[in-house]
Amino acid sequence: METEWLRKRADGVASSCQSYQAVNGVHQNQQRGASASGCSSDEEMIDLASNKSGGGAMGDDENAHLHSLHSHQATDRILPKVEHGMHSTYVQFRGFANSSGSAAPGLEADELPPGIGQYDDFHTIDWQRDIARDRMRHRYIAKKKNDSVFNMIRGAHDAWSGWVCVFLVGVVAGSVAGVLDIGTRWMANLRLGICPKAFWLNKEQCCWMSSEMQYEEDTCPEWKMWSEIFSAGRDGAGAYIIQYIFYILWSMAFISLCAMLVRTFAPYAVGSGITEIKTILSGFIIRGYLGKWTLLIKSIGVMLAVSAGLSLGKEGPLVHVACCIGNIISYLFPKYGRNEAKKREILSAAAAAGVSMAFGAPIGGVLFSLEEVSYYFPLKTLWRSFFCALVSAFIVRSINPFGNDHSVLFYVEYTTPWMFFELVPFIVLGILGGVVGSIFIKCNIRWCRYRKFSKLGKYPITEVLVLTLITAVISFPNEYTRMDMSELISLLFSECGPADNNKLCDYKRVYHNVNDPVGLAPAGEGVIEAVWLLLLALIIKLILTIFTFGIKVPAGLFIPSLAIGAIIGRLMGIGMEQMAVQYPHLWVFSNECSANCITPGLYAMVGAAAALGGVTRMTVSLVVIMFELTGGVKYIVPLMAAAMASKWVGDALGKEGVYDAHINLNGYPFLDSKDEFTHTTLAADVMQPRNGQLSSLTQDNMSLSEVESVLRETDHNGFPIIVSAETQCLVGIVIRRDLLLAIASAKKLQDGITGNSIVMFTDTIPAVPWIGPPPLKLRKIVDFVWSSLFVCLLSHLSGHFYYVIFFRRLR
Repeated sequence: METEWLRKRADGVASSCQSYQAVNGVHQNQQRGASASGCSSDEEMIDLASNKSGGGAMGDDENAHLHSLHSHQATDRILPKVEHGMHSTYVQFRGFANSSGSAAPGLEADELPPGIGQYDDFHTIDWQRDIARDRMRHRYIAKKKNDSVFNMIRGAHDAWSGWVCVFLVGVVAGSVAGVLDIGTRWMANLRLGICPKAFWLNKEQCCWMSSEMQYEEDTCPEWKMWSEIFSAGRDGAGAYIIQYIFYILWSMAFISLCAMLVRTFAPYAVGSGITEIKTILSGFIIRGYLGKWTLLIKSIGVMLAVSAGLSLGKEGPLVHVACCIGNIISYLFPKYGRNEAKKREILSAAAAAGVSMAFGAPIGGVLFSLEEVSYYFPLKTLWRSFFCALVSAFIVRSINPFGNDHSVLFYVEYTTPWMFFELVPFIVLGILGGVVGSIFIKCNIRWCRYRKFSKLGKYPITEVLVLTLITAVISFPNEYTRMDMSELISLLFSECGPADNNKLCDYKRVYHNVNDPVGLAPAGEGVIEAVWLLLLALIIKLILTIFTFGIKVPAGLFIPSLAIGAIIGRLMGIGMEQMAVQYPHLWVFSNECSANCITPGLYAMVGAAAALGGVTRMTVSLVVIMFELTGGVKYIVPLMAAAMASKWVGDALGKEGVYDAHINLNGYPFLDSKDEFTHTTLAADVMQPRNGQLSSLTQDNMSLSEVESVLRETDHNGFPIIVSAETQCLVGIVIRRDLLLAIASAKKLQDGITGNSIVMFTDTIPAVPWIGPPPLKLRKIVDFVWSSLFVCLLSHLSGHFYYVIFFRRLR
C-alpha cells in the first residue's frame, strides 16, 4: 500500500499542473478529459500502446539487448562496476534473480512501471541523458542488424523513420492549413453577404460564376449583400444600417463560439503559441499543450477568431497547430515519441512546416525555426525541416486555397525596378518599423501584466466579447479596417494599372489605350481620401492590436504587424511619388526618374517587413519569408536594409522581441542560447556550505525503509549512487521521480517486499542463498554517467571535491 508521503508527493505534482492555467487566468475546472492529477497529458492521450503493454518510456524490443550486456557478474567491488555502468545509460528495472537463476516473483524482465523515464509537468528535460539513451539504442541496433533479416529491417526502419515522420507531419499540416484558409475566407466574407446560389462559396468563388468582366464597387451580381437579402438594396441609409448590424452580429457570434470552445475544451489553445513553442523546444515540459484537443480547438478557434474581424492573424497559431501535429505523429515512432530530446527534432521540423504552410515560404520556414524558435538544431534536423516544409508547401499548393496560380499569399510583380536613392527612404522605413515595434511591445506587455494581476484576468470571456464589439463598431465605417487584413495587405502591395478603379489608384492620368505605360501623375481626390483613411486605419490597427494580442482566444501577430507596416510604407510611397511629381528637377529625381520611378506598393512591402522585424526582431528569416511571400526576389536588398535598420533600432530601444518579452512575463524557464554571459565568479564563491552529511544512496546495502527515510527528509531532485559509506565513489545517479514510481510499483507487483528489503542499484547477484525478504532491484532506473570512473579515481586525491559539485547540481 502506498505510504502517506508518497501520496503527498503525488498531490504536489498534481498541484503543479494547474500553475500554467493560473498564469493564463483559466480555472482548472475548465479542463476537459483531464487525468487524475488534474493535468491533460499528451502521453495519456496518444501513447496508448505503451500503457496497454504496461511499458514505460521504452518498449520491450528496445531493451531486450540489455540482458546480454549486463548478464555477466562483476568480480571487483569498485572499478569494474563503474566501468560496467559506463556502458549503460539505457539501464534496467527487472525482477531479482536468485542464486539458482530463477526469477523472483514480481516484475517480469524488461518491464518498467508507467511513467519512469518521463518527466513531470512543468519540468525541464535532461538533454544529455535522453541523447545518450538514443545513442545507446542506435548502437545496439547497428550492432545487431547483420544477425538476421528481421534486425536488418529493423535497422532500416530506424534509419528512415525520421524522414517518414516529418513527411507525415508535412502532409497532415499542409492539409489542415488548406482547410483553414478556405474556411477562414468563407466565414470572413459571411459578415458582408452570402452567395445565394451556393452558400458554401466565398465572395471570390461566387463571382467566378458571373459572366460580367467588371463589377461595381468590387461586387458581382451573384454575390448578395445582407441589405439585398432583406430588400434594402445596395445603397442608402437603410442598406448601410443593415450591413452594419449584420457585421457586428456575425463578429459577436464567431467570437462567442470561439471563446466558449477554448474555455471548455482546450484552455491551452489561446494566444499565438510561439512563446510556449520556444519554451517547449528549449526543453520545458507542458503537458497537454501539444495534445489532440488543443489541435482540434486551435484549428477551429483560429478560423472563428480571424473571421470575427479582430486585429489578429492565423499564421502564428498555424505554427502551434503544426507542432501539435508533429507531437501526435511522433508517438507513431517510439524513437521520437518516448524520447523528449529526439521529439524536439520533430517539433523543430513541424515549426518550419507551420511557417511554410502559412506563407508559402518553405525556406523561410526553415530559417524561422532555426533563428527564432529552435533550441537544439543539429544538421540532420535542418535537412528534415526543409523536407517537411517542402511537403507542407506542396500540399497547400495542391489544395490551392488562394484560388490563383501562385503558391504565395501576396504575389507581386512590379514593372519598375527600384532606384539607388530609394535606399534612404527604405532605411527610414526600417527605423520607423523598429520604433513602432518597440512601442507595441512595451504597451502590450504593460497591458498584459495589468490583465494578469488585476480583476480583469478573472473575466477573460467578457474581455474578449467587449473587445470584439468595440473592434466591430470602430472598424466598419472605414473600408480599410472593415476588410480582411490579408485583403488589405494585398491591396497595399499591389501596383496600380489602367484597369484599377480603387481609391489608391485614382490619379489624374489620361490613357489612350490599355497598353500605355503608367507614368507619374498628380494624386486625385480618391488618393487623398485614401491617405486620410489609411492614417486613421493605422492608428486604429495599432491600438487594437496592442489590446488584442494576449486575449484568451487563438491570436497571431504576423498579419497585424504586416498590415501596420504596409500602411506606413504605402503612405511613404505615395509621399515619395508626389514629391517626384511636384519637384521633378531635384537632383535626386532628375537623373533617374524620367518616367515612373516610384512604386508605392514596393514601399508597402518594405514597410511590412520593417514592422514585423521591429516586433519579432527577426532578420534573415524575415527577409526570406518576405520575398517568398511576395515573389519579389529582385527586392532582397531593400528588404535587407529595412530589416537591419529595424533590428538595430528595436534593440536600441529594447533588447527583447515580443515572444521573449511574453516568456519573461509568464515566468517560463527559458535560457536563450543567443545570450552571452561573462562569468568572473569562482565556483567556491557560489557554493553553499555543507551542513551535515550529504544525502546519497549506496549501491547495495540500504534497506527500503532507509531509502524512504532519505526521500522523506529531503527534497532533492536526484541522488548520487555511491559504492558505500566508506568508499564514496560515484557510480551513477537516480532521479527522485523514477525512484518514487519504482518503489510504489514494486510494492504492488512484487511479493514479499518489506521495509527490511535491501534496495540494490547494481546487477551483482549474491553467490550465497538469500536470507530475509527479497531485495528490490532498481538497476534499470539508474543513470550511469561517463564521468563516474573519472570522479571515482580523483575523489581520493581531492577530498571528494568533484562529488560535492556533482551533488550540488542535482539540488
